Amino acid sequence: MLKDYLPWIVAGVVVLALVVGGVVFTRVAPEATATLRRRPRPPRDHFRSGDDDTPVPLKRAAVVVNPTKFTDLPSVRERITVACHAQGWGDPVFYETTPEDTGAGQAALAVREGVDLVCSLGGDGTVRNVAHALVGTEMPLGILPAGTGNLLARNLDLPVALENALEVALTGRNRRIDVGEVLVGAAPEDASGDDSDDAEDRRPLHHFLVMSGLGMDAEIMAATNENLKKKVGWPAYMVSGLKSLVSPEFRVRIKVDDDLEFRRRARMVVIGNCGRLLGGLVLMPNARVDDGRLDAVIASPKGVVGWVPVATRVATRQRKGHPTLDHKVCQEIRVRADRPIALQVDGDVIGEAAEVFARIRPAALTVRVSQS
Repeated sequence: MLKDYLPWIVAGVVVLALVVGGVVFTRVAPEATATLRRRPRPPRDHFRSGDDDTPVPLKRAAVVVNPTKFTDLPSVRERITVACHAQGWGDPVFYETTPEDTGAGQAALAVREGVDLVCSLGGDGTVRNVAHALVGTEMPLGILPAGTGNLLARNLDLPVALENALEVALTGRNRRIDVGEVLVGAAPEDASGDDSDDAEDRRPLHHFLVMSGLGMDAEIMAATNENLKKKVGWPAYMVSGLKSLVSPEFRVRIKVDDDLEFRRRARMVVIGNCGRLLGGLVLMPNARVDDGRLDAVIASPKGVVGWVPVATRVATRQRKGHPTLDHKVCQEIRVRADRPIALQVDGDVIGEAAEVFARIRPAALTVRVSQS
């Protein structure tokens, strides 16, 4: 009789043993885990050999400076060095721009030498040239404004005073922003039928962080007196602008993304990565430096009176306005003029062009901005 129930008895004993073991484990395991958690972490020096007293290297900032912006550059260098030391950084490394190399080469050299931050100290042109070497990398750019417009700094709500700007550059957070690219000249498919990237890259390429433009705005930049800029600042552009209100019209053919090409008579075509201008004016109210798109404005007023609705639109920050002012939002845009027209990129006039192709590179540059 017992033999008939023996298998069931054995099975019961096994199950009972498993249950008891599980109860014991659930009580013991947390205690053991807590004991492990309470075990103090060994000090950092525990993992070092007794002979390793090497100090942790201090961070280094490179400053690419446009020397033409300062009358007492040694004093400026001293102020920057003091500010770096106050934030626990090492001695900054200084590189001066030259007429032959306006910032890109110096920034690339700084990256190769292993700095932790590259700062531009100059106007928007210096910022653009320094950024050219940092596009597509993880190296952060600190902006130390020293120009007349400082448009990128203003669009990013950065301080313009040197010490305050340095504090943001050394202690701020990283922000990825878009970068515009302008390729000058006929498209490869028009010239040879070759639309490959390699063929397209043979055209002169310029990066812009604020705006690029054909026509009147470039003429204003070219005609502005440098001495007047140093004396009165950005209002010097207004003097030049008044002289350019009756600049000659030109005909353009414009293709936006995959839309059909259209034609216009224009006095200027502005392609922007952000929309704030000098004096608090806003040309492109919805433009943002990190929205992954470009904003383009085609202005075609007739005579001096024709600029009144354009000025009203800018002053009131209206996106839609007078028929003489078209606003397009896009990832890329091609502009073909009936003759070579003055072209500016972030305030630097780079020559004349009868055709330009602009596109956006989303989140291609890291910039230091305020923590708030």
